[in-house]
Amino acid sequence: MITTAQPMIRFQNVFKRYANGREALINLTLDVASGEMVFLTGHSGAGKSTLLKLLALIERPTRGSLLVNGENLAGITRAKIPAYRRQLGIVFQDHKLLADRSIFDNVALPLVVANTSPKEIAKRVRAALDQVGLLQYEQARPIELSTGEQQRVGLARAVVTKPALLIADEPTGNLDPDLSLEVMDIFRRFQGVGVTVLIASHNVALIERFKVRRIHLEGGRLLDSSTETEPVLFDPARFLDAEPLTPTESL
Repeated sequence: MITTAQPMIRFQNVFKRYANGREALINLTLDVASGEMVFLTGHSGAGKSTLLKLLALIERPTRGSLLVNGENLAGITRAKIPAYRRQLGIVFQDHKLLADRSIFDNVALPLVVANTSPKEIAKRVRAALDQVGLLQYEQARPIELSTGEQQRVGLARAVVTKPALLIADEPTGNLDPDLSLEVMDIFRRFQGVGVTVLIASHNVALIERFKVRRIHLEGGRLLDSSTETEPVLFDPARFLDAEPLTPTESL
C-alpha cells in the first residue's frame, strides 16, 4: 500500500450499521494517497456505495474515524456540510442534470451556490467543458446530448470547483464499453494533474485496462488492496489549465 505522511483519505476501524441492523462496513482501515486513482470493487451490497456516502457526508460512521485531507469528518457539523462538499467532486451514474437548464448552467451550479463571481464562473465552466470536449455544447440542453455526453457534463460539473478529491459511484453503469472507456480515460486525465480519484465500479473488464490500485470489498470487509502506481502531487495551478481533451467521434 502507498503510504504518505498525510493521506488524502484515511479510514480507521470504521463500522457502518444501518437502522435495519445491516452491517454495511466492518472494521474498515484504509488509506488513499493524494494523487492516487483507485477503483473500489465488489458485488452489489459489498459496501462500495456506503464508503462513498461516508466520504460525501451523506452518511456518518457508526464507529471509527474518517479523515479527508487531514480533517476528521466527525468534527464537521450539519451546518458546515455544504462547505465541505464543495471541496469534493461527485459524479453520479444517472448524471442528475437539470433538464430545463443549459449545459453551461448545469456545470456552473456548484459555483453559483458558492457565490463565485460571474466572470470567474464563465472562465471555469468553459475550461471544464473544454477539458471534457463539450465546449461547443454550452448552450445546449441535456436532452440534446447523448448518454455519454451527458455523463461527461456531469464530470465537468464535478471538477469545475477544482476539487482535490473526485469520487464516482458506477459512473459508466449506463454506458456501452467504448463510451465507458472514454469516460474512464477522462478520470485518468484528471488524476494525471494530481486529483485524487476514487471510483466504485463492478466492471472488471474495464478496470483491468487501467493499472491502478483496486480496493476490493465483500460483505462490508476489506478483502484486498493492491498497488500498481505511484501518486502524483496535486498542483491546483495545473488543474483545468492542461491541454483540452480531443473530442472523439464515438461521443
